[in-house]
Amino acid sequence: MELKNAVAGTLESGDIMIQIGPGEGLQVELQSSVAAQFGRQIKSVITETLEGLGVSDAYVKATDKGALDCTIRARVTAAAVRATGKDVWK
Repeated sequence: MELKNAVAGTLESGDIMIQIGPGEGLQVELQSSVAAQFGRQIKSVITETLEGLGVSDAYVKATDKGALDCTIRARVTAAAVRATGKDVWK
């Protein structure tokens, strides 16, 4: 699946900004003040969401500002839809 660069989310408190683009394998770079406590969980939610959407090759930069798992899934889905052009809501 071909990807173009896309962004979803904001840098507001309680949100996460997801930047996605072409890559080899799934690479997730996480910037978060709570990475020591929740970094593994945040990366897992991002990876699982992308795999569920059929995205297996992407570079993701995530800038977390305290987002809950449901928000992370929503932002990753929005970024993936923008990057692939595949509408998952049909």
